[in-house]
Amino acid sequence: MHEQFPILISVAAEDAGKRLDQFLAARLESVSRARVQEMIAEGKVLVNDAAAKASLKLRGGERISVLGEAQRAPLKAIAEEIPLDIIYEDGDLAVINKPAGMMVHAGAGATDDARNRGTLVNALLHHMASLSKVSGDLRPGIVHRLDKETSGLIVVAKNDDAHRKLSSQFAAREVKKKYVALVHGWVKKDSGTLAQSISRDPVRRMKMTARLEGGRTAVTHFRVVRRLDTKFGKFTLLDVKIDTGRTHQIRVHAAAMGHPVVGDTMYGAPAQARGKSAVIVLKRNFLHAAELEFGHPKTGKPIALKSELPEELRDFLRKVDE
Repeated sequence: MHEQFPILISVAAEDAGKRLDQFLAARLESVSRARVQEMIAEGKVLVNDAAAKASLKLRGGERISVLGEAQRAPLKAIAEEIPLDIIYEDGDLAVINKPAGMMVHAGAGATDDARNRGTLVNALLHHMASLSKVSGDLRPGIVHRLDKETSGLIVVAKNDDAHRKLSSQFAAREVKKKYVALVHGWVKKDSGTLAQSISRDPVRRMKMTARLEGGRTAVTHFRVVRRLDTKFGKFTLLDVKIDTGRTHQIRVHAAAMGHPVVGDTMYGAPAQARGKSAVIVLKRNFLHAAELEFGHPKTGKPIALKSELPEELRDFLRKVDE
């Protein structure tokens, strides 16, 4: 929330009967109902110059004063004993094979509850004695990210010097990343490059889009591995390499091509792959970070690592290919 305080709001007659927290959550841009409730509990909201409860039923005609945001303690990642599939590790870095369903780190708006649990960062804090501090207390060690429902290889830094050198390689597009994706439909070209810029969707803020001008440059290369004609519909298995690392990049470009990633309902994939007489469901995105190659931040020696498709993706391929 970026408004200037105090914010003064008059309650119209048609808003009579609404709860105070419900009314404010609808009126204040980008503020959740839970956040509004925190503000009310801290006395940051006055109704006719008096403190009120979140459950207050408005009558119409009230004057509401919003005095400021709720104060939150700075969020800090917490160590949790979570198993990690560590592919490579030395004194400067580690490469983890992240499962689908695991967030890399909690969001800045998360609180110390379920949304701040089970993250890769929390697992790293338990398993490793030191992590870089370049990205702050919420993202120690994190040099780059993978989406929650994307599995595969992610490198983390154990000290600040390694972090800066790895970040420089990413910025200079020297890190080689290959993904495996299964998309809906048959991709016509055997290979190609997608270069639509990517920006945040102005309506659904959790989404990105390639439909607007003025976004950030994004370059994705794909190669068709197989085209599948199955009882569940047509699919294309792709090898994908990216020059840039924009949020949701492969998912956005695949959708813009008219071939959304299987399981990615956010970007247009159906919840079920449905053929004439058969239905199959994948409860994650069919997107896997399969290869990662970079220079060691201390020695410069090339490190090239691979990760096989996880069992749930291999199983899905077997079933559709029967």
